[in-house]
Amino acid sequence: MLQNVGSVDRVIRVVAGVALIGASLFGAIGLWGWIGIVPLATGLFRFCPAYLPFGLSTCAVKTGTSSR
Repeated sequence: MLQNVGSVDRVIRVVAGVALIGASLFGAIGLWGWIGIVPLATGLFRFCPAYLPFGLSTCAVKTGTSSR
């Protein structure tokens, strides 16, 4: 699968997802907190389908290696 979520983006998504789900479990917010599954999944799989139509990627640019 194509990866289009970089390291910093990934950490932010996972932390936000866990925070939303945790807040929902502890009753701080309502059931809508389970929407945290979306950023959690996109962070874990390193793929965001919303980036595709816009051609976005937060992955580091890979540089070619020379074989000398």
